[in-house]
Amino acid sequence: MAEIFDLLGDPIPEGHGRRGRPQHIATRENRCKVIMLLGLGWSNDRIARALSITAPTLRKNYFRELAVRDEARDRVFGSLFARCYEAALDGNVGAIKEFQRMVERNDMMLGLPVARADKPAPEPKLGKKEAQLRDAHTPALGSTLGELMAQRMASKGAN
Repeated sequence: MAEIFDLLGDPIPEGHGRRGRPQHIATRENRCKVIMLLGLGWSNDRIARALSITAPTLRKNYFRELAVRDEARDRVFGSLFARCYEAALDGNVGAIKEFQRMVERNDMMLGLPVARADKPAPEPKLGKKEAQLRDAHTPALGSTLGELMAQRMASKGAN
């Protein structure tokens, strides 16, 4: 029998227009939503409430999706990584940055060392007195006294 669709593209159940509540029809959109919610770790009751159906109806119509509960998180994140990667390849700068963040988060979860740009360690801040003491022990080479002090320090270091 040919399936009939309404104006929004949703299939019309067989008993539409008759007495009683119409039977729930599992659409592709709802199946994707169930996989996504399973990936987020939601319970069956919570997913059923999100779809405005009962838990038995959820188990009846979405048993294939519920059977892969353990894989759902990996499937959701895998498709998310794939979409972000495709957008990054197209040159989307925001997608490139987000993909880098996702890879770093994934590496942290796996326990891999995160590759960061090496920044030189900042030089410790010296107080006023420490700076004056350091300057007093380093000769100023622009003056004759500074040159004499440098020669004296060099000769002491050679002995």
